[in-house]
Amino acid sequence: MQGVNGKILKVDLSNQEYSVDEHGENFYRKYVGGRGFALYYMHRELEPGIDPLAAENMLVFATSIVVGAPGPAISRLIVCGKSPLTGGFGESEAGGFWAPELKKAGYDAIVVTGKAEQPVYLWIKDGQVEFRDAEQLWGKETGEVQDLIRDELDDKRVRVAQIGPGSENLVKYGNITNDLGHFNGRNGLGAVMGSKNLKAIAVKGSESVELADKEKVIEINKWTAKEGMKNPLAEALHDVGTLGSVRANDEAGALPTRNWNKGKFDGVDEIAGETWRDTIGKKGKGCFACPIRCKRVVEVDQDSIKVDPKYGGPEYETVGALGSTLEIKSREVIAKANELCNKYTLDTISTGMTIALAMECYENGLLSQEDCDGLELNFGNQDAVLTLIEKIAQREGIGDLLAEGSLRAAEEIGQGAEKYVHQVKGQEVAMHDPRVKTGVGLQYALADYGADHMKAAHDTFYTAEDTYGTKTTKALGIYEPVDPLSMGADKARLFMNLDIYWTLIDMLGACCFGYVPRGPVPLQMLVELVQAVTGLDISLRELMEAAERSIDMARVFNNKEGFTSEDDVLPERFFEDFNDGPLQGEGAIDRDDFYEAVKLRYEMMGWDPETGVPKRSKLVKLGIDWIVVK
Repeated sequence: MQGVNGKILKVDLSNQEYSVDEHGENFYRKYVGGRGFALYYMHRELEPGIDPLAAENMLVFATSIVVGAPGPAISRLIVCGKSPLTGGFGESEAGGFWAPELKKAGYDAIVVTGKAEQPVYLWIKDGQVEFRDAEQLWGKETGEVQDLIRDELDDKRVRVAQIGPGSENLVKYGNITNDLGHFNGRNGLGAVMGSKNLKAIAVKGSESVELADKEKVIEINKWTAKEGMKNPLAEALHDVGTLGSVRANDEAGALPTRNWNKGKFDGVDEIAGETWRDTIGKKGKGCFACPIRCKRVVEVDQDSIKVDPKYGGPEYETVGALGSTLEIKSREVIAKANELCNKYTLDTISTGMTIALAMECYENGLLSQEDCDGLELNFGNQDAVLTLIEKIAQREGIGDLLAEGSLRAAEEIGQGAEKYVHQVKGQEVAMHDPRVKTGVGLQYALADYGADHMKAAHDTFYTAEDTYGTKTTKALGIYEPVDPLSMGADKARLFMNLDIYWTLIDMLGACCFGYVPRGPVPLQMLVELVQAVTGLDISLRELMEAAERSIDMARVFNNKEGFTSEDDVLPERFFEDFNDGPLQGEGAIDRDDFYEAVKLRYEMMGWDPETGVPKRSKLVKLGIDWIVVK
């Protein structure tokens, strides 16, 4: 089998020892990559009930059977572990160059356990592993740390995945960055890294990934660069990145504003994608071997605010969470808030949503100015937002409370503050409103790692016979359009198929912006790419089954951690009508329809229709009955 090294590095930080597990073809076919690799080890070696920030927790940095090949949009690093934000399975993907470099350095994944006595970083080069002192790096921001590590190793091309002070201080939504502009956000896995005193992992490799059919891989990439970039979705991503969603959601009356109290933002012109592009935007960046180049870069050089372009720029989710949700209109302030989160490694969605909770509590008298360290936490207070991000990262004053995430903070505030929180399984919802696309609501409720907008393609790709999704994913068994507002059996079936497919995309370390229905590369070409890299006669059916296997493994992991069907819920806000805009007085999701769709999903997946626990027969079918809940 080509495309992989057959080696998974296991690192014990407590004893500063490492070993290597070697796996054959069957392992890679069965688990594919990413969460598949991680859940295999988490079920075998992680005892249920441990504290996510304890030394016993596991942190897995994974590639896949195709990452590292020069194919389009297959560069992603997948990090998994038990999440300190949700208490269940945690997963996050990031683009960039780090994961392909790990492959070139000789390993397909790293399984990290234990806790170093003092801060360390790992240096991995061509199969060799070193534990290096990182005490001089602890407490420093990400930009400085990357420079210091590269200087120490005397190599400017070393790829560095690292955490900043926010993750060191165990902010529950701390994240991990590589090359300063790519992030494993959500789930707080950076805090797990911080709890282990692991500051960074630096990698460098000199061996290319061995390919079964190199010419075919290059042919697919060339097709994407030439024909695929004619696709309007790819063109738009190249032009304004994900920021094109700002105006689209506002026009639909569904741009999260004022902590989801409104769906229209009077400052939308200031934060729309084309405005960023035409003012403080710089030339965009891309990831390894990807022609789409959707990454935004901004620069601000004013007397009062400076933003360094080396930290990239905000995506749509960030502009929503740190902009409209807080009623911040200034691009410069949003860009600075994004930069601070990137320096400190804080998830921008959770940061913005937790600040929004504090602002709504303040304006409703649940928090006083004294409680907030003298800050006036009114919506729209730009200076307060920047100050709060600093306080959260350092866990100072009110920041210590907000560093726990919105759910825990609301529970501490009390007085009914929970009604201002919008989360699932402890993770704050992203900036897409399921009242205008109900499949997103099912994504939020059923995602095993908490509310997430990237669990499946969105409803808008399937609204008519000629919409892009309907035309391009028939091989998944999707033949008919589905109303974006439907919450019936048709939506439950659509979401199930898309969830399994999207999980496959993540497991492969692929980017959804590269592959249908969100990107230009067709399904058959994706399968041909996997075959060309690996040399395996692998089918779409086999790949989809591997993805479904990982979904059931994650579900059982959460069941072992105490999660039940009662955790597959939506925030109350989405069962209420819109308060303003073109949808004022309408839009509420029907509660009975929602729970019927969830129950139907259980049954279609072979899970108990009442508890949502995968049946033993289903696990036997997938060859994973060894993980059964006892």
